[in-house]
This record gives sequence, structure tokens and C-alpha cells, in this order.
Amino acid sequence: MENEVRVRYAPSPTGMQHIGGVRTALFNYLFARSQGGKFVLRLEDTDRTRYDEKFVKNLYDTMAWLGIDWDEGGDKGGPYGPYVQSERFDLYKKYAEELVAKGEAYYCFCDEERLARIRKIQTENKMAPGYDRHCRMLTSEEVQENIAAGKPHVIRLKVPLEGETEFHDYLLGKITWKNEDISPDPVLLKSDGFPTYHLANIVDDHFMHISHVMRAQEWIPSTPLHVQMYRAFGWKHPEFCHLPMVNGKDGQKLSKRHGATSVDEFRARGYLPEAIINYVAMLGCSYEDGRDLYSLDELCRLFKIEHLNKSPAVFDYKKLEWYNGQYIRMLSDEALYRMTLPFITGTGDAALPIHSDGELPPPRVGPEYSGIALGNDGEPVCVDASMQMTSADVKAALMRLMPLIKERLHYLTDAAEMVRFLFTEPAVPPVEEIVPKKLDAAKTKEILLRAKKFVDAVFAMNHEEAENLARTEAEALGVKLGDFMMPVRMAVTGSRISPPLIGSILILGKERCLSRIEKTLERF
Repeated sequence: MENEVRVRYAPSPTGMQHIGGVRTALFNYLFARSQGGKFVLRLEDTDRTRYDEKFVKNLYDTMAWLGIDWDEGGDKGGPYGPYVQSERFDLYKKYAEELVAKGEAYYCFCDEERLARIRKIQTENKMAPGYDRHCRMLTSEEVQENIAAGKPHVIRLKVPLEGETEFHDYLLGKITWKNEDISPDPVLLKSDGFPTYHLANIVDDHFMHISHVMRAQEWIPSTPLHVQMYRAFGWKHPEFCHLPMVNGKDGQKLSKRHGATSVDEFRARGYLPEAIINYVAMLGCSYEDGRDLYSLDELCRLFKIEHLNKSPAVFDYKKLEWYNGQYIRMLSDEALYRMTLPFITGTGDAALPIHSDGELPPPRVGPEYSGIALGNDGEPVCVDASMQMTSADVKAALMRLMPLIKERLHYLTDAAEMVRFLFTEPAVPPVEEIVPKKLDAAKTKEILLRAKKFVDAVFAMNHEEAENLARTEAEALGVKLGDFMMPVRMAVTGSRISPPLIGSILILGKERCLSRIEKTLERF
């Protein structure tokens, strides 16, 4: 279809997928779906020095985890394949030679020694960097002599020496660039037959019938060159839409110093794909109904390119945390169990590497914090044999905990420490940690003594009755409800962070609760 919308995400497999790349992929995907078009996933793997197969795997894993499906590319193929640049070298060579034949490009025989001298002279004299176009002036006879002599050569584009290059950007409108400011005669084909990014990108976009190029604004300086290349080939260039940058709160481009940026790290830190998709879709784009929460299907229907913003988007980790909490609370108990189990056991996403610079400590996940490991059969097992819990017991206890912890989770990683009290016998905390700030040890001991009666009673009550009893006990002791509950929580769970106390007591059982309170009282 001549007017079909066709867009692409074409990363170089030289690093892990990050938030900036995900947003580019997502906006292209949403645009294609909103227009009934095609989304192409292409690998631009011409940089073989930094290429690694693990980055290819990470690309596909990330797209699958996020639910971003592609119509062509990768292992799906398609009518305009192959979709891996290293498998298209003959095509790039053919069209680079075609530009030479048309007089739009030329052979350059300058060796690295000469190029290094040029760079040194330019640096010393504070001149603009770039090739001095020496070989552009060679006669056809000189070119043939060099080729006959077997002299290594590259192919360079003839960039116009005068005039301007103009193109329209969907967001920014008309952009005009002086030709003298375009990189002077860049290399299209290297001496080893490898294409440069610019050549491969233009040839692929043309033959894959890409209708719209949506990419970050940092690519704007390259666009005049690409327009010139399309002109040289005699091809119509796609529509351009340069997306605003994603910055940290300090106004600088988002980077590791601001926090997690790789998708794998977000996964390892317990974010849900739905939260990432929803939040990233809002970075630099608005939606007419003004809601906060959208499913991927809704975004596919509602996305409009004209709703993209011109100004940079600010990545707010607190806002993303809010989205994550919202989606966690939407999960069924069974789904929450499945999604928290890897973090409780230290497997799956919890085992993904975290490249932290120290500002964000690694999450506290796995058996060390939860007391639960993953058995060979894929079922959870209690690490502490003295607890005498079967795998079925562990799963049943976890399932009972899910509705309690759901409201308190910010990240899936939080679950490990929240469930620990059920599967280990916690050490009795120091007295100074048990005593509320405005109370003393004597009053705290009085609370714990009274708590034995409270614990005994709640097993015969519903939740509302138990809460009312807690208020009554606090009033009788002349303390606030929170100051009554906190020492009990510390005694029963060993931590200030736990599921709601009454529910925790009911799941733990009367005998174990009373035993832990008695052990805590021995501290006083």
C-alpha cells in the first residue's frame, strides 16, 4: 500500500536497552498501531567492534517483556528482508558504487596517516573538524591509476559546497541547514566493504518503504546529510519527527547518575512492564481525555503524533513508582504471587544484573531476606527446616499474604522482606528499636503484656472487631493506637515493615505469635 504507515525501531546491538530507546520504540509502535500500519524491528549491526550477541538477545527479551510486538524483522522476517544490516552488505556496496557512477560520490585514497595530520592541523588552528575533500579533486585518470595499483579506498558522498538543505519536521516545522555546516563529504563505504551508519540507514529505510522516521532530537544534525543522500539517490525521503529528549530533574540528559536507566535494571528492581509502558508513553506526549492510567491497547488506539510535545520530557522516578504501585494493586492474588515469587526466591528477573553506582543499593531479595528458595520442581520451599513447612504449606501461606501485602508494595522487590516473618524465627530486636519514640521501656513492656490478651482474642473476631479491640487496648493504656501496635508488630514480625498486623497475626497463628511476644518480653 502506497500510503501505508511504516515505521521502524533500528537499534545498534552495542549495549543494553534503556529508557530512551524504549520510548523511541514505543512511540513508533503506537503510531503504527494507531494508523493500522506496520512496525519494523531492524538490527543496525555495522559497528562490529562493540557488537555482542547478548545485546541482540536483550533487545528481543525487552520487547517481549514490554509487550511491544513487531510485524517485520528479527526472526519474523518479512517482504523486505533481511532485517539485519550485516546480511545486506552487497546491497550497500551496489548503491554506493551507483552514487560514484552518478557523480554524487567519489573514491578517496587518503590513508590514516594523512587523515591524522589533517585532524592535528585542524585542532592546532581551531578549525572545524572534517575531511578536506582532497580526493574530490582527483581526475578520472588519477582515480583509475590508484585503483589499478590496488590502493585501499573508501567511498565518500559529495556534499554540496554551497546553498542550504531544508526539510520539514513534524514537531519542529521547517528546519534549514547550511550545506557548509554538514559534515564534509562523509564516508559511505569503508575500505573493508562495511557501510557506515548513514549509508546503511538510508538504503534500508528506502527499500523497507519506511514512511516516517521517528527518532530522538539528537539526530537532527544528521538529518540534513540524510536528506542530501536521498537527493543524490533520487529517492523521496520519509517524513521526519524528532522526539524531544528525556532528561533528569536537573535538566540534563537522562543517565545512570539519575538512577536506573536500563530496562533490565528496572526489571530487577521490581517494576511491572505495564507501569513502564504507561509512564514512558506519557513522556513527551499528552492524551485528550487526560487520564493517568492506560493499557497498551488503549494507547494504541489513542496515540496521535500531533499530541507529541516539543520540549524535553523530565523522567520522574517518584511518578514511575506511583504508576508501579497502581498496577500492583490491580493484580489478582494469583498474579501477584506469580510476579513476586522470583523476587522472594531470588530467581528470574531478581537475578538480572544491576549496574549501580552506589546511589541505589541492590534490592533485598532472595532466600537471605525472605527465608524461601525455589525448589528443583519450581515450587517454593522454606529454607529453615525447623519451621516444618512443606512446599504446599509455603505456597498456601504466601497466597494468604498476597492480599495483605498488595496495598503496601511499591515494587515487587518489597515482597521478600514482608513475607519473611512467616518462614523464619526472627531475632528479637534490640529494646531501643522496640520502644516507641514517645514512650519508655516500662510502658512498652506493659503494652507487650497486654498484647498477649489482644492476640488471644483476635482469633475469635472479624477484622473490624479486632481493630476496635486494638483501639480499646491503646486507650486503656493511655497511648496512641500506633504506639500500641508498633511494639506488637516488632515482637510478632521482627520488623517495622510488614503486612497489616492483624492479618499477619491471623496467618502466623496464635501459638507462634504468643511465643514471640514472650521472647521479646525477656528483653525487658
